[in-house]
Amino acid sequence: MGCGKVHDTGNCVCDILKEIADAQQDIVENCCETSCEQSINDLLGEGDRGNGLDTVPVLLYCKDGCKPFLGFGADPDDIRDIVGSFYFRVKRVDNDCCAVLELLRDPHDPDEKPECPVSQFTGHLQSTGICITVDLNCFCHVTCLPAISAF
Repeated sequence: MGCGKVHDTGNCVCDILKEIADAQQDIVENCCETSCEQSINDLLGEGDRGNGLDTVPVLLYCKDGCKPFLGFGADPDDIRDIVGSFYFRVKRVDNDCCAVLELLRDPHDPDEKPECPVSQFTGHLQSTGICITVDLNCFCHVTCLPAISAF
C-alpha cells in the first residue's frame, strides 16, 4: 500500500477503499440498514410484490463542489410555474449514461426555491410528472432514500 504501489484502477483512493471493503467483508457480514441496494430490495419486495412501493428516490451530488444537484422543470399547464427539486425518480438510463429523471416534490415544500434537501424534508414525496435529462458523468455521488410510493 506504499506510495510506489501500482494501482489497479488508476485511482489510489478507490483501490485503498476497495481493499478495506474486501478485508472487512472477510470479517463481518456487510449489511447496511439503508443503502441503494437495500432500497432496491425493498422496492422489489423480496417476495412481497404487494407492498405498494414504486419509487427509489435519489439525491445526486455534482462533481464540482460535491453539492446536492437541484433540478428545475416547468408544469406543462403553466410554463411560468418553475419547479425545483433535489429529489428524483429515475425513469430511464441509456448506454451513454444519459438519464431521464422525474422531479419529486415534498407536498409541504413552499413553492419558492427549495432549501437544502435535508433541512425541511418531511419524508413524503410525490410525483410531479416533470422530467429532465442529465448526463450521469457529471455526478460523483448518489444517495438512495428508502423506497416509497410516490404516485
